[in-house]
Amino acid sequence: MKLGLSLLFWIWACALIFSQENQYTTAVAEQGDGIFSLLRKQGLDPVKHYGEFLTLNSEKIKEGSGLKLGVEYKIPIASDSFKKTGVIVEAVNEEEAPIFDEELAQMSLKSEKLKDAVYYLITEHKTKGDQNFIKDISQQLAAELMVHGAKVYIMEEDTPLASASNENPMGDYVNVINKRYLQHKGKYQRVLVIRSENVSGSNTMDVAVYHYNKSSQGQRFAQSIQNVFKENSVSNRTLDEASHIFEDQSSLFLAKNILPAISLLTLEKTSPESDSKISIKPNKKEFANLIRNGIMNDYADVKFEN
Repeated sequence: MKLGLSLLFWIWACALIFSQENQYTTAVAEQGDGIFSLLRKQGLDPVKHYGEFLTLNSEKIKEGSGLKLGVEYKIPIASDSFKKTGVIVEAVNEEEAPIFDEELAQMSLKSEKLKDAVYYLITEHKTKGDQNFIKDISQQLAAELMVHGAKVYIMEEDTPLASASNENPMGDYVNVINKRYLQHKGKYQRVLVIRSENVSGSNTMDVAVYHYNKSSQGQRFAQSIQNVFKENSVSNRTLDEASHIFEDQSSLFLAKNILPAISLLTLEKTSPESDSKISIKPNKKEFANLIRNGIMNDYADVKFEN
């Protein structure tokens, strides 16, 4: 009997130690760091996690919130960390990494308007210039969504997926997205594909938003984004169509096989023949903000109806 009790106590003690070790990571204080700045650098809301930090590091903090240069401190592991809410996914091996690193120190939660929202951003490009342009847009968009409480996954075309030997590499996107969709089941989830072609360095670009004709959620998602672009168009074109229908095979494959609703945003160099598209200035920050506004409008409408 004593042996059994001892064994149970040993198991409980090991479990307690293991759980405590998995409640935190570590970071070294740098010149000028206080608790707030150190927590921000780790993607955490310093107000929310201040008390937890003090508890974890009580033996190293004697007075005030000053930290010692070069000393290693325990950092709480939290699901609301920007390292957790914004990740880049390599679709082939499903490896995840934080979208932001040094930028975390400048990020702070503005609201929780998108608290129950999950977004999957897929970027595609034709040239090296387009790759840099669309990468900046996707990261700025991700940051804008994250600071309002959303979870964001980015899948970039320059990951191993682009050179995959699969007959249909879009299948990797399907696997990644559907798996995470089930993990976040019950939340508002949307997929946005952003495809650019020859827009780098142009004065204006033509924007079009597409949806799958068998998805009412996807259509409304597309229309919410397109309505914002219409309001900020720099041309006098008359647009009759609210949005376009998927026609290319890769978009159709995704729409037919993924679980969340999907929309496609295409960016092209302005052409006189593009009478069914919206002309927008290629300012990265402003453009990302327009997409954010359309996305937030769609989420707000859905929440209002529910």
